[in-house]
Amino acid sequence: MTGWLRGVGVGPGDPELVTVKAARLIGAADVVAFHSGPRGDSIARRIAEPYFTEGVVEELLVYPVTTASTDHPLGYHGLMADFYDESADRLAAHLDSGRNVVVLAEGDPLFYGTYMYLHDRLADRYDTSVVPGVTSVSGSAAAVATGLCRHEDVLTILPGTLPVPELARRLADTEAAVVMKLGRTFENVREALRQAGRLEEARYVERASSDDERVLPVADVDPATVPYMSMVVVPGKDLRADAAGRATSAVSASDTRQHPPAAAAGPESSAVGEVLVIGLGPGPDRWLTPEASAALTEVGHVVGYAPYVNRVPQREGLTRHASGNTVEVDRARDALELARTGERVAVVSGGDAGVFGMASAVFEAAETHGYGDVPVRVLPGLTAAQAVAARAGAPLGGDFAIMSLSDRLKPWDVVERRLRAAAAADLVIALYNPASRSRTEQVARARDVLLEERSADTVVVVGRDVGRAEESLTITTLGALDPTTIDMKCLVMVCATGTRVTDAGKVWTPRFVR
Repeated sequence: MTGWLRGVGVGPGDPELVTVKAARLIGAADVVAFHSGPRGDSIARRIAEPYFTEGVVEELLVYPVTTASTDHPLGYHGLMADFYDESADRLAAHLDSGRNVVVLAEGDPLFYGTYMYLHDRLADRYDTSVVPGVTSVSGSAAAVATGLCRHEDVLTILPGTLPVPELARRLADTEAAVVMKLGRTFENVREALRQAGRLEEARYVERASSDDERVLPVADVDPATVPYMSMVVVPGKDLRADAAGRATSAVSASDTRQHPPAAAAGPESSAVGEVLVIGLGPGPDRWLTPEASAALTEVGHVVGYAPYVNRVPQREGLTRHASGNTVEVDRARDALELARTGERVAVVSGGDAGVFGMASAVFEAAETHGYGDVPVRVLPGLTAAQAVAARAGAPLGGDFAIMSLSDRLKPWDVVERRLRAAAAADLVIALYNPASRSRTEQVARARDVLLEERSADTVVVVGRDVGRAEESLTITTLGALDPTTIDMKCLVMVCATGTRVTDAGKVWTPRFVR
């Protein structure tokens, strides 16, 4: 009979935080395994040692490297995969001999824990289960002794190994945060906190719950003293209690309140700021205009659909307000309200903000909700039709139309009527928003409508993720167009009867009509 395997969390450092179940299993095991760095000092063993029984077999699993380089042909991850394979084989030998094995893990075994890699290799062969432990996040929050997150606060747990711009963006976009894996990354983490405007509230916790525990303001920490077993805690805000004092609460992504009527312009309206509606282009940073780039360095707030807000680098003094899709007027109104209080606000869109973007939504909100006194300026951006056309050649060399296939804001019969008119006029037609998870039939219906007006051999260009690493461009015909290959990442361009394809595969539409 084979033995059983248990992955056991032993908590963040204090042996008294080991759970009753964990202590019982450690005492019942024939073999206790634990990991350590190359020097052989195991933190997990130190925590759990009071629960070891006399005669228990100890298996020390020493990492071949931690942060050092390796000459393994597959690099660090290849070296570690070999290590986990070898460690699993060592434990399997005990299990096959009928010995019961406990693998210790600091904190919780499945929360950034090494045990999970052994579990992946052994769980389908042996009687295996996991005993959860008190995580280092809980231990550090207790050390700070401040509520970590309340009510609707979002807690984000981040590795300190992220690049500074990415870490800063994520810190700015959440209410509460914990940053793990410090050590040599500490300086970068501190810089990211500064850029995100979270440095003052952040607390550094070292060796939580142990006798050597330290809690300090992050700004006061000497980077040379920071061990790997430390983290930064950024307590969240109680949005309900603090809403009146935070401008961000007015435009929080989680804000689902009903907007009050806009205040009438009066003597205090002299403090009105400005809303800049900015097109970010269809993808790569190199397609962001210098004017837009400069404007984004001067505003205090960025408002928009989350994927677009994420494209704006975080910096000190910038507050980000990301929201979901289909709430364009709500976020436009939030931006206008911020500007009315004197703030300079950027509302961002992909592509050009005036082409199926946020510009129209901002003017709609201003007109409908009484923000006519708030200055609004629209900065142009490169739109997807231009990018796809450039990649294809010059399909927009003649007259063309731009249409959206989405029927969320207009009924399908209007879409169909306009398709017929553009096709009958022999215009090149650039189709935006061709499909989504909830709209899967529009492309097929549009193709069928167009085939009633155009021949099946009409040239069609499909651009997907143009400007990004995964970019692709397909040249096909209207008759051969496969609607199942089209999604929201695509722009479909149905060309004119005179559009030509060169021997080199370039698509162009003559400027003249005979």
